[in-house]
Amino acid sequence: MTPASPSSETTIRRPREGLITLAHVIYALHAFSAFTGLASSVLIVTTFLTGWPSIIAVILNYAKRSEVRDTWLDSHFGWQIRTFWYALLWLLWGGVAFVTLLGIPAALVVWVLTGLWVLYRIARGWMALSEQKPMPQ
Repeated sequence: MTPASPSSETTIRRPREGLITLAHVIYALHAFSAFTGLASSVLIVTTFLTGWPSIIAVILNYAKRSEVRDTWLDSHFGWQIRTFWYALLWLLWGGVAFVTLLGIPAALVVWVLTGLWVLYRIARGWMALSEQKPMPQ
């Protein structure tokens, strides 16, 4: 087997420092939204998805995603976007379950577990960002 030539390997470029700072700000916006749910009577997942900080964060993710292409930071932007959309999917699934009498306990379990999952993803991603490590795809 012959080794790959340098031209056939993908080059990973270093992201601009400002984009790394932006990724920290985006994690902070998501965290602020999620922790608002802990401090109030609503669920973590609902404040994460409906809070302005998270909505602004996802808009920033999409707006700046092209600037982080081919850098390790791209994995964080994807991680943040997937966290938002999968949380929304589980919130909606819980909402469908909630409309049935038997589904109410299941919906509450789904919503609580999704909220904990959101907190985990924010913490794991932010720690990896601090160490300048990419997130798994």
